[in-house]
Amino acid sequence: MPRVLIFVVAYNAQSTLQAVIRRIPRKIFEEFEAEVLVIDDGSTDSTFEVGIQISEPFPGVPLKVLKNPSNLGYGGNQKLGYRYAIREGFDYVVLLHGDGQYAPEEMPRLLHAAIDGKADAVFGSRMLNSGEALKGGMPLYKYVGNRILTTFQNRITGLKLSEWHSGYRLYSVKALKKIAFERNSNDFDFDTEIILQLRMAGCGIQEVAIPTYYGDEICHVNGLRYALQVVHATVMAGLSRLGIFHDEKYATQGSPYRSKFGYASSHQMALDAVQPGERLLILGCGPVETVAPFAEIAEDTLLVDLEITGQHLLLSRNVLQADLNAIGEDDLGNQPFDTVLLLDVIEHLRDPAAFLSTLRKCRQLRNARFIVTTPNVVFAPIRVMFALGQFNYGPRGILDKTHTRLFTWGSLRRMVRQEGFDISAFRGIPGPFPLALGHGLASSLLLQLNSLAITLMPRTFSYQLFCEITPQATVENLLEAAETHSLELCELMTA
Repeated sequence: MPRVLIFVVAYNAQSTLQAVIRRIPRKIFEEFEAEVLVIDDGSTDSTFEVGIQISEPFPGVPLKVLKNPSNLGYGGNQKLGYRYAIREGFDYVVLLHGDGQYAPEEMPRLLHAAIDGKADAVFGSRMLNSGEALKGGMPLYKYVGNRILTTFQNRITGLKLSEWHSGYRLYSVKALKKIAFERNSNDFDFDTEIILQLRMAGCGIQEVAIPTYYGDEICHVNGLRYALQVVHATVMAGLSRLGIFHDEKYATQGSPYRSKFGYASSHQMALDAVQPGERLLILGCGPVETVAPFAEIAEDTLLVDLEITGQHLLLSRNVLQADLNAIGEDDLGNQPFDTVLLLDVIEHLRDPAAFLSTLRKCRQLRNARFIVTTPNVVFAPIRVMFALGQFNYGPRGILDKTHTRLFTWGSLRRMVRQEGFDISAFRGIPGPFPLALGHGLASSLLLQLNSLAITLMPRTFSYQLFCEITPQATVENLLEAAETHSLELCELMTA
């Protein structure tokens, strides 16, 4: 049987706690290996004593009651319960409030929704059935505030939840292990932050309609403060997904780099510039999903990266596992290439200028076109962060912690020219909003606005820079050409 922890958060709940626990359906303890954990968050009344007394009329049901020495806050108290669930090896943890606002009788529905639907989280929603929340006594101002905040958060995150602000929740312990919930706020915005973390970890969330009940319980939430905290957390998570801002609580497992096709982005613009049947050299190819569209249209492709997998071998017969910082002319074979792709690569190198200089000397690349993309470090939101004293390195984006060189519109142009390349195209790229918000109306609108801003002030509003360059002949090339030409003339003169 799945192991289930029924986690009751309690603060000054001496008058309601006993009734809440007695209302937990007995069949849960028959269908699951269940335990009840009550954590009194430093109450000033007799909540803890009431909890201890409850264990007597519950024979055969494991019940554990703890009391924090000091008040940790709503979010801080949840951290203890989820850590306990992980430590003790439970499969699921159900969050139940000790003030009776959420019906314990609905708990089996949450559990079966998680198990049958294989959801990582299940939320009890008071908003799924239209009008039920108001009929259940939810104050009008809370209802309106809930709807406004939920709509805003759905637009920013791309989720379609009917309610972000229900405290009746079930989490799979497997999902909790994926996210850094211990870094979250200790306040009531903890619930918003954990949804944002689940979203960024790719976890599935399911909702179940529950009845609304508002009695004489004391509300400890400062509504205005809570709304501001929720908006701030949602916006910061969105900026983190864009790579503009980084907060370690939103870091995800696995490779942070993803493909950016289907909208105005560095990957799509490069794909549009490549002609079918070309011979491609992709330096720093990255994940398979990033290079697959190029390999499909190319006649031949050489993939070069420090990490080459079996999936890369399925895409191309020509692969080279190498450190780009040490790449040389002899490493690239004898066949010439039509196009060289350096997509979001040069900023990772120890010396981008020396790297370009080396490529310019390669005989296989003398007639090649280079497509280079890189972040613009003076993108407007980054400037604002700098002005506010923020400089956040993160796992990806403009301030990726693996970047060794930062570029602006002017510095990139100067570098490629100084290293002997002619610029045939140079333009700005808008932010990858669909990556943060999903493909929808909000991301489409932001892309259009960003693109319009780029036409007006490209140096400020370009999230990334896109340039096509061609190598000039080196002095050695010119000397060879002069010698060959002279030899041909001499042959003609003596003929």
